Amino acid sequence: MVKNQEYLKTKASYCLDLAKKLGATDASVTVGNSISETVSFRNKVLDESNRSDSLAISIETYIGKKKSSISSSNLLDDNLKTLIEKCYETTKMTPEDEFNSLPEKDLLAKNIKDLDLYDQSHIENDKKIDYLRELEETASIDEKIINTESGFTENKSNFILANSDGFCNGYKSSSFSASCVTVAKDENSMERDYEFTSKCHLNDIANPLELGKTTAEQTIKKLSPKKIGSDKMSIIFDKRISKGFLSSFAGAISASSIARGTSFLKDKIKQQVFSNSINIIDKPDLIKGMGSQCFDSEGVTTENLELVKSGILNDYLIDTYNGKKLNLKSNGRSSGCTNLYFENGKINYDDLLKSHSKILYVTETIGHGTNLVTGDFSVGATGFLIEGGEFKYPVNEITIAGNFNEMFKKITLANDLEFKYSVNSPTMMIDEMTVAGK
Repeated sequence: MVKNQEYLKTKASYCLDLAKKLGATDASVTVGNSISETVSFRNKVLDESNRSDSLAISIETYIGKKKSSISSSNLLDDNLKTLIEKCYETTKMTPEDEFNSLPEKDLLAKNIKDLDLYDQSHIENDKKIDYLRELEETASIDEKIINTESGFTENKSNFILANSDGFCNGYKSSSFSASCVTVAKDENSMERDYEFTSKCHLNDIANPLELGKTTAEQTIKKLSPKKIGSDKMSIIFDKRISKGFLSSFAGAISASSIARGTSFLKDKIKQQVFSNSINIIDKPDLIKGMGSQCFDSEGVTTENLELVKSGILNDYLIDTYNGKKLNLKSNGRSSGCTNLYFENGKINYDDLLKSHSKILYVTETIGHGTNLVTGDFSVGATGFLIEGGEFKYPVNEITIAGNFNEMFKKITLANDLEFKYSVNSPTMMIDEMTVAGK
């Protein structure tokens, strides 16, 4: 069992009191405990089973505008005393930074919602093994599948965040995750694909039969790929890929990137950056949401943000330090985005496939070809060619390229949004992208 709130609060209070006695003008402490159990299979045979128990503390001390931090996994009082003394002494020697401070008191979270993020259920290793055995047996039914790997992880965590302005709160969370990777082979090629499921509650994860079957089918469909020529064409991005554009967008609107001037979206507040049909929401209070939180890593309350409305950029993801640089108040995003998603589009999936006579459907991208300073985007890709709304054949060895400044304004979204991850997107189509093939 993870450490209870009282134990964590006691350690946090001890550190805060000592820091203040030494002369710190302000201090912040985070104490967390996490227990993780993982079982993995390879080719229907148990590969490994392990358990980790992490207990850690992070301390920040301030002397005016000077700040330093220290962390440790040893929570004995004698060690904590030594840590805080070292942190305080380091702070005295640290240069001043006018933007260093705790969050404003009136921004700190006061009413902590129950978002149902913790499931006390425990699945024994034998049950994890049964799940993975069933998963891999299902994934291996077709003789084209020549290799399988799978894993099941159960994680429970608890934490307390406390600061010298009186904030002291935390909560438990849990996650249950299972994944499957399969390799398929025919006379022409060998292909690989994956699928996974991750939820806060055990009963919400996908069953092993569904997960194994989906992974195998996705892999077999990729066999015997063909090459296509270079062209300008519309590209549909599978939901697993389209959510990646949201992650890039989140990086580009982080206050740190904006303050450094290293984002292609700097100075774009209240400007049209997407087509007028696009809305982007960050929703921290989604019940059982994989990215849900009651407050950020500084204790600032997190509220729903309508980051993009009708294509217009309304806000950045702002923390206290970088917010001060930008002369903006924190909006509770020092931990980044929470449950970030595109709102559903108006076209259904099947109609999206039929929207052009020929479309490239991308299921996997290769490489990290995203430049958030310029907005340039270029990655290797594999997928399928669609003609007349039907999947014709798999394709590989292609490169797709564009620039986010233009790409964002050419997005069409289907109406098939699902909340499977902390970042979610419907199936997405972007017109007139550059495709480099044979």
